[in-house]
Amino acid sequence: MRRLLRLLPGLWLASLACQTPPPAAAPYLMTVAGPLPAAAAGPALIHEHILVDFIGADSTGYHRWERDSVIPVVQPFLEAARAQGAQVLMECTPAYLGRDPRLLQTLSEQTGLHILTNTGYYGAVGNKYLPAHAYTETAAELAARWIAEWEEGIEDTGIKPGFIKISVEVDTLSDLHRKLVQAAAQTHLATGLTIASHTVFAVPAFEQLEVLTKAGVAPEAFIWVHAQGEPDRRTHLEAARQGAWISLDGLNPGNQGDYVVMLENLRAAGLLHRALLSHDAGWYTPGEAGGGDFRAYEPLYTTFLPRLRAAGFTEAEIEQLTVTNPAEAFAVRVRGL
Repeated sequence: MRRLLRLLPGLWLASLACQTPPPAAAPYLMTVAGPLPAAAAGPALIHEHILVDFIGADSTGYHRWERDSVIPVVQPFLEAARAQGAQVLMECTPAYLGRDPRLLQTLSEQTGLHILTNTGYYGAVGNKYLPAHAYTETAAELAARWIAEWEEGIEDTGIKPGFIKISVEVDTLSDLHRKLVQAAAQTHLATGLTIASHTVFAVPAFEQLEVLTKAGVAPEAFIWVHAQGEPDRRTHLEAARQGAWISLDGLNPGNQGDYVVMLENLRAAGLLHRALLSHDAGWYTPGEAGGGDFRAYEPLYTTFLPRLRAAGFTEAEIEQLTVTNPAEAFAVRVRGL
């Protein structure tokens, strides 16, 4: 009996992979195990990592790590997050930076967590994580690659991405990074996948919104990743009023007071429904002993939500931040103008 209970999460998740997407009227998330009705998603961590390889696009690959060595390190952290209430985890490591769909699928089966992976390319950090073809191909050609991952699965895995992950530098859009945003726009319009962009500051955030809207993509399809890094918090309100998602995703024990203030500002402006929360934690690092210093996914539940309650946030508002907003943000549907 105990063995059967241990197997149930994996058996249930595996059954999802055999399902076809729900009807268009029923919003769904695309996990590494298949489609998940948005209404069944539960509390989500919308920006986390499991494995990240910093060696660079020209040297990374599956030869850099052994899945059988990664799993016993990472699995207890995922199980601890699930024990605290997490049911969904958006894994934000892109291609050429350590994305491993099979690893994520195995961890999902073994922990019962619904895990999403992504398509798209990461342009920040001096383009270190861009493959050579990203420089020469057009936005349409890049989009065709990403759309193919949605239609056919990533590589030979059959595993589909659940969102688009891109990254731009923090000052202003270069021509190369503008092309990444244009490719993401075309991919969104063809797939309905949400665009999560490592952005940080307001200038590139609004430049991306301009590119997207010119391409016919509504701001509701755009997640301003690491928005907590922008010191002028009024820009959060401006972007949220346009419809963008404000992702406050670097939560740790030392910055929780600041996060309460940012959420209070959004709430006072009637914009709490555009906010997302996460840790940007995890980070098994190939090449470091034991994968390096792996950060836990639990502070949101163990210390921050109690702090929100103490600050006067209601249970309905907390559910909106942890359940409703993530399901709305990552639901697969085209958000056009």
